[in-house]
Amino acid sequence: MSKLSVNINKIATLRNSRGGNVPNLIQFARDIQNFGAQGVTIHPRPDERHIRYQDVYDLKPVVHTEYNIEGNPIQQFIDMVLEVKPTQVTLVPDAEDAITSNAGWDTIKHKDYLIDVIKAFKQNGIRTSIFVDPEVKQIEGAKATGTDRIELYTEAFAHQYGLGNKDAIVPYTKCAELANELELGINAGHDLSLENIKFFKDHIPGLLEVSIGHALISESLYLGIENVIQMYLHKLK
Repeated sequence: MSKLSVNINKIATLRNSRGGNVPNLIQFARDIQNFGAQGVTIHPRPDERHIRYQDVYDLKPVVHTEYNIEGNPIQQFIDMVLEVKPTQVTLVPDAEDAITSNAGWDTIKHKDYLIDVIKAFKQNGIRTSIFVDPEVKQIEGAKATGTDRIELYTEAFAHQYGLGNKDAIVPYTKCAELANELELGINAGHDLSLENIKFFKDHIPGLLEVSIGHALISESLYLGIENVIQMYLHKLK
């Protein structure tokens, strides 16, 4: 079975939009683990528009499954990760003003930089993963950095699958096969959903973990709203 790590950025977005502490990010992290999720993922950004840097520290004693921190390894991020020591750090080359992650690393161009950053994390017992596009040359480049895992950037697959193009899985399968040969662990994430997750998993040999946030939280709203409305109606009788 591939593990499910739930990205809770959207819960922090809701909280921050109103101020206060509703919804309670820390309690939500507890709950999703109690419900069976095998990991918690967060992606703090410099502007703290969703996950705040303080959240990273507050979540540490709460996450008893896998704690995965994603982000661009600027110095502030590196220092924080080395202090918190999560289970895994996922390196993502997102710009400070990016709405969401939209590209993987050029593992060839940034090889030396990634080697240095990954070495620092691994020396501190933190598993490393690199966010990559589904290109064979980038998988080969990732291996040269010394990373433990790659995270396949799945937006292109999800978009094409939604249009009915199931062949969009082909480059991901090829990259997964190569990663297995190179003894790189395989994670995946971005726009994976209830609609496409089974097909994706069935075609990715050795898939260890998926990180899902936006779709999972949105689906929870849809699938849970009827129950909440009925609870309100019952209270109002």
